[in-house]
Amino acid sequence: MKLRKIKIAATSLLVASAIAMHAAEAAQKQGLPQPETPQQFVYRDNLQKAEASAISEINALLQSYVDEEKVSSVAAFVAVDGEVLYSEAYGWKDRENRIPASVEDYYVLFSQTKAITTVAFMTLVEQGLVDINDPVSKYFPDISDEVITAINEDGSYETRPATSPMTFVHLMAHTSGLNAGLAGEARLADSGTPGMPLGFDGKEPSIQPSGQHTGGGNYQARFLEEEMLDLAKYPLGFDPGSEWNYHVSTNMLGYMIERISGQPLQEYVREKVLEPLGMEETDWYYEPEAFERFVKPYSLVDGKLVAGSEVYSKGAVSSQQTYAEGAIGLNGPITDYARFCQMLLNKGTFNGNRILKPETIDLMTTVNRLPEPQDEDNGFRFGLGFELYNEHKKPVPAVSNSAFAWGGMLGTDYIIDPENNMIALFYMNMYQREALYPTFLRHAYKLSALNQ
Repeated sequence: MKLRKIKIAATSLLVASAIAMHAAEAAQKQGLPQPETPQQFVYRDNLQKAEASAISEINALLQSYVDEEKVSSVAAFVAVDGEVLYSEAYGWKDRENRIPASVEDYYVLFSQTKAITTVAFMTLVEQGLVDINDPVSKYFPDISDEVITAINEDGSYETRPATSPMTFVHLMAHTSGLNAGLAGEARLADSGTPGMPLGFDGKEPSIQPSGQHTGGGNYQARFLEEEMLDLAKYPLGFDPGSEWNYHVSTNMLGYMIERISGQPLQEYVREKVLEPLGMEETDWYYEPEAFERFVKPYSLVDGKLVAGSEVYSKGAVSSQQTYAEGAIGLNGPITDYARFCQMLLNKGTFNGNRILKPETIDLMTTVNRLPEPQDEDNGFRFGLGFELYNEHKKPVPAVSNSAFAWGGMLGTDYIIDPENNMIALFYMNMYQREALYPTFLRHAYKLSALNQ
């Protein structure tokens, strides 16, 4: 694999306008929506006084996070109507060696991988190769249709038939029952490995896996198939659709992409999502020299920044580059993932390419797939791959009820808000940290309001 070149963001309005015009012409040839759906980001040079003041406030906020040693590095990005209002990084990519942070630095994205995997799966749906309501067993007969009810003293367990088959909706909404409850306990007992992801206990891991692996699994697995075949040996923790249990379902979804498409997950995602969007820096793996592109991770311990394990960034440049999960594993700069967010805001198109149809984006981001909560004030809602914000639950009050998102475990966050025609991203790579994102988001909405 060839090391990807660093992209230099266009800051000239003239250059940006030319790029946008070229993309619009390509879009017209493909029958794509025209100017109201931006195909490239436009970077403005001239700011109104109120905008400049709001940007200065964000600059001061991010710098304060660095000065107060709440973060080593932080990057942020805000765009409204495809126009970039903010794209800056503060702090240090390498704090010890005083290498400044930039928006081109690589961040370990963890669960931001899930959204991309889900979008990739939905391209299979649009090709007519699978339906979201199909039983997973139609494509993977070994998947369990039993629910665990008890674990015996000898490690065996009691089961009963599931009340309904697991579907792809269940995988995308994390309601499959895979690895949940007693089923997860049984699998952990057999694996003999800790369930907590490596590095999150504050200790340097004793092993260095190739790639990035879910906790509690086989860190020596060379392919995702090995892990999913093992997972399928165990019963479900609950009836599909009856509860929410996060994470491993998207790994099974990634494996289903491989079985249905006949391609490795990495190859299919690159072909159908990353390359069409121009996400040239985002990937599971890189050549060894790309390690210098990663920001160093930290933890906030007793008010002090403490260096965290680099096990995940090292895994991304390992010599063996075959293991790729659907749930975690992607890495890249904030400017790349912004392209993915803008595609979703655009109802499926960006960079002159349509990834999904508008009705597919709506299917993913407007319909709650979780069981109805017993408490009406319980606002947690989840669609296909994304949390759906609503009147009962949102990160800050300015967020509209049409917004959706799903961030990463090391502190990478974003929001896509159709009502405000806005995307905002906020990146840290920290194991333990303060909740800094909401304060940034309030400032981002203040800036956005000046451009409505």
